[in-house]
Amino acid sequence: MKRYGSVIGLKVEKIDEYKRLHAEVWPAVLAKISECNIQNYSIYLREPENLLFSYFEYMGNDFDADMAKMAADPETQRWWGVCIPCQTPLDQRTEGEHWAIMEEVFHYD
Repeated sequence: MKRYGSVIGLKVEKIDEYKRLHAEVWPAVLAKISECNIQNYSIYLREPENLLFSYFEYMGNDFDADMAKMAADPETQRWWGVCIPCQTPLDQRTEGEHWAIMEEVFHYD
């Protein structure tokens, strides 16, 4: 198992919409997340900075293949189509990232 944390901005005028979307995530999107070996997935909002923090645990053996599988899914693409306009990627993210991946510096079970 590997833990992942990432961060992205959220447009202030889209906060209510983003919360509404995530209060009723589409069942096919949730099923694809599970199918791609992701569990314990959470998204937190920090206001007034309007930052979203994402955390999940990856249980599979080929992260890149599972993420490609998720990205190829039409329902996931449709979901991203309504969520991405709410987000503001960080300027300092690594090339190719939408959510900026964070380094884990401490963990305690």
